[in-house]
Amino acid sequence: MPDKLESPAAVIFDMDGVLVNSNPFHVEKWAEFLTKRHIPFDTATLPAQILGQRNDHIFRLFFGPEMSAQEMNRLEEELEENFRQAIGPHAKPLDGLETLIRELSAARVPMAVASSATRENIDFILDALRFRSFFRTVMSGDEVHKPKPHPEIYLKTAEKLGVQPAACVAFEDSFVGVEAVKAAGMKCVAIASTFSAQQLRARTSADRVESDFCSVSLPVLRSLFSRDGQHARYD
Repeated sequence: MPDKLESPAAVIFDMDGVLVNSNPFHVEKWAEFLTKRHIPFDTATLPAQILGQRNDHIFRLFFGPEMSAQEMNRLEEELEENFRQAIGPHAKPLDGLETLIRELSAARVPMAVASSATRENIDFILDALRFRSFFRTVMSGDEVHKPKPHPEIYLKTAEKLGVQPAACVAFEDSFVGVEAVKAAGMKCVAIASTFSAQQLRARTSADRVESDFCSVSLPVLRSLFSRDGQHARYD
């Protein structure tokens, strides 16, 4: 394992809002979905209610805790198919992401995806971006019992990679996502693609805040493990 003070043992990426700017499509399709069924929601608070959350949590939030698993699965299939049709022609990596991924790959730093999304959505996005071969493992929301902000998905991803959580860096864009990373004991870089840098600073304990990946490199990630870099937070 690389020295945790010099280099991350692994780098883990959330998907929505991190690998791809898909969250506007999620918000749009959830709004259409709820409106079609006459379920009341507040446009201003909807992003915070759904982004970074697993679908079962969202369905119970809007449809009630007694919703059956069968009905939830049926509605989820409709919702996510609408999402994939919408995002498909527009799926592209965030600025600077491909450069960073290729740098990490060349340095043989293991990479993984840990997303609350369904496995079908993750596979769809990875294929659209042509990134699948870069990731040693992929963990979906379907594979954990407790959704973010619980750290289970990050702890299981580190276990599958064979590394200590404290030696990892993870990229997140949502409040619950950052909370999950930090609860797992990992370093976290928050990407201000969904919420503003100001919001992420105020509401999370991210070690660093960036608007995209253009200023992120392997030396930057290594600096998070140095004494001077432990609490660095930037735009």
